Amino acid sequence: MVLGSLRTPGRPPDGFALVPDQVRTANYTTAVRMGDLGGQLGNSLLIIAVAVPVTVLVASWAGFALMTARRGRRPLMVVTLVALMVPPVALWVPRVVLLERLGLTDRTLVVALPAIAATTPFYVLVFAFAYSRIPRGQIEAAELEGLSAWRAWSLTFPQARPAAFAVAMLAFASYWSTVMDPLLLLPSPERRPVSLGLWSLSSLDPPMYPVFLAGAVLATLPPTLVFLLAQRAFLSRTLGVR
Repeated sequence: MVLGSLRTPGRPPDGFALVPDQVRTANYTTAVRMGDLGGQLGNSLLIIAVAVPVTVLVASWAGFALMTARRGRRPLMVVTLVALMVPPVALWVPRVVLLERLGLTDRTLVVALPAIAATTPFYVLVFAFAYSRIPRGQIEAAELEGLSAWRAWSLTFPQARPAAFAVAMLAFASYWSTVMDPLLLLPSPERRPVSLGLWSLSSLDPPMYPVFLAGAVLATLPPTLVFLLAQRAFLSRTLGVR
């Protein structure tokens, strides 16, 4: 992808040569200008900054409540699994209609709204599995001490940090690459995330593919940097690698 972004636009591919004869870095400037990627990168970062922490927090609350419920644990698990089986495409139309009636469309942060429901039931199940591995005696001891559910959650959450890292990375990838939600909810181009800017560049003519690849590199760079910065903590906490 990087090598393709350095080729000269308007020319057919030159066989199987990996490194182009003429390196053209101006494709990145062209991609930013044609796709308005500069402002859209800022919109994506705003969505991520809100959606990822809220998703992790709400999913951890729900997972903790699911595993510590004294009554109705099995029905709650069944409801969560049933909600997980609902295809996302079935929610697009009712979500758009509801948000339009509430006057919340065409706002950048509306894309992050599913985070208040943990984004997907799968993340709740990830935390529920993590909390199920915590000895039950710790939670019972907190109850005997008269601690509130909030305090008991705060004491057990550090033991579920591997799940938090996994959910955070999955949520980051989901919100960074989402296309349908911003396409349906954000009619104004200046409020759209970078995924839609990249999607618009994909409609360029085939000879302009280096510009599209340049935009793809710019869109891929932030999540790659986040992973590289977080990989040590992720691997050490999730896989036990130091």
